[in-house]
Amino acid sequence: MIDLIVDTNVFVSALISEAGASREVVRRCLQGRYQACISLALFAEYRDVLGRHELFANCPLDATERDELFRAFMAVCRMTDIYYLWRPNLPDEADNHVLELAVAARAAAIVTHNRADFVRSELRFPELRILAPAELLKET
Repeated sequence: MIDLIVDTNVFVSALISEAGASREVVRRCLQGRYQACISLALFAEYRDVLGRHELFANCPLDATERDELFRAFMAVCRMTDIYYLWRPNLPDEADNHVLELAVAARAAAIVTHNRADFVRSELRFPELRILAPAELLKET
């Protein structure tokens, strides 16, 4: 099983789009094919974004269904404590906690639609890959 970090933008994309790579990544996490890792900071970010109702105006899932999917996803995630901060590292400070989680969890990849900021990190972690959802699916 591959340990990975599912960035918030991938989870939101999985909710909004009925098909596509993001939804398949989340599906595989729910099926136990991938091990998604979570931290308190990423959990809080997910909750914050899920509370932005205007973001889900065209979502095929209603608020209750989105919450159920979120709870199911959290139930299969591995909670990871972060003891060391690697800041400042990324151009967007808001992304640093995702990188720190990946390092703490010894994840194989961060799955994100925001590859540009992650690949421009000041510190390099050669074993950590930054992949778009479609790239992950193609490789696994």
